[in-house]
Amino acid sequence: MKSSAAEIIREYGPFHGIDQVHGLTFDGASVWFATGDKLNALDPETGKMQRAIDVAAHAGTAFDGTYLYQIAEDRIQKIDPKTGRVIKTIPTPAGANSGLAWAEGSLWIGQHRDRKIHQLDPETGAVIRTIESKRMVTGVTWVDGELWHGTWEGEESDVRRIDPKTGEVLELLKMPAGTGVSGLESDGGDRLFAGGGNSGKVRAIRRPKRAASK
Repeated sequence: MKSSAAEIIREYGPFHGIDQVHGLTFDGASVWFATGDKLNALDPETGKMQRAIDVAAHAGTAFDGTYLYQIAEDRIQKIDPKTGRVIKTIPTPAGANSGLAWAEGSLWIGQHRDRKIHQLDPETGAVIRTIESKRMVTGVTWVDGELWHGTWEGEESDVRRIDPKTGEVLELLKMPAGTGVSGLESDGGDRLFAGGGNSGKVRAIRRPKRAASK
């Protein structure tokens, strides 16, 4: 396993009236992040807030290319970002659900205390398969076939790349002391956006380049 310090490229916030950042996602232009009773859109280039949708937003957030998905207690809400309307809800698996991602036509949901990541059918919420993790799972994201998730236990937090078949930790980026990761999303390139929990901040972390195989 490769381990190194996380390189924080940029910090956004804290933002007026926001004291908690939960899940987040990226739609190609805006970072959407959940703050309890709103989904907020942030321009990651300028750092300016763009708009907000009034919707229950307690944990992980995802984007499938058209719709936003947001965990709200025991359900996942499918939201039209243009209108802010909830067009469908599906149940979450039993347990303390945290992160949410979209990849390969499925939703992927992190379970905090159970230390698991489930692949879900986005129509029914049925669990397709489960990946075990060795740490509490917060945010979850896929990029270039890599599965990354955030962890946060006590005062220690990191971002780790795991083998999607076995759950083995392949790479670990340690966050600075006292800096937590509540949500995680890739921009499809070299940035990982991380929710900062009760700091009220969003952070951009550099995703390490993979060494080319010989």
